[in-house]
Amino acid sequence: MRSSRLTLATLALALPLSLAACGSDSEPTAASSDTMTSSAAPSASPSESMTEMMAQAFGPGCAAVPADGAGSFAGMAADPVATAASNNPVLSTLVTAVGEAGLGETLNTAKDITVFAPTNDAFSALDKATLDKAMADPKGLLTTVLTNHVVEGRLSPDMVAGEHTTLAGTTITVEGSGEDFSVGEAAVVCGDVQTANATVYIIDGVLLPAA
Repeated sequence: MRSSRLTLATLALALPLSLAACGSDSEPTAASSDTMTSSAAPSASPSESMTEMMAQAFGPGCAAVPADGAGSFAGMAADPVATAASNNPVLSTLVTAVGEAGLGETLNTAKDITVFAPTNDAFSALDKATLDKAMADPKGLLTTVLTNHVVEGRLSPDMVAGEHTTLAGTTITVEGSGEDFSVGEAAVVCGDVQTANATVYIIDGVLLPAA
């Protein structure tokens, strides 16, 4: 009889321990549950606004813009417009002209502007005598030519068509819609490029103010 009682007592003590062990294997603790939840959560995705910015530029000339680095679309978006242009090899002649005219700081500190930026090829196609004359008069003719490419406000593609008063006090006319625009005789080859303070339309011609 005594032996039977000891056996029953032993089983009574062993049963809760066995159940506790099983519970530990099958049910995660609060701490382990939190860890699992945390590890299952997806990592932060890249900024949607940055993705949209990189995707919105359009035109055949966009292929010439570097894919990465300071001169890329993402790199240009982080800098004010004169600095952004200086990092883009497509716009090196324009940057040189801006430097000669002393307009870098003016453009970098302007708030919300649109710049029609001629490519290097656009300057190469310009009559040499005209270019030399402008470069010889940096604070006069050259400044007028360059500011003839800048208007106030950030003009998106659905706003850019029409007449606009430039910082030179002249008027330029943009025609077209969608992803096909021209400014006078120049075509937009890469449009809606964003910088920290400007929207840029890269064009294949230099906009000379009327004589």
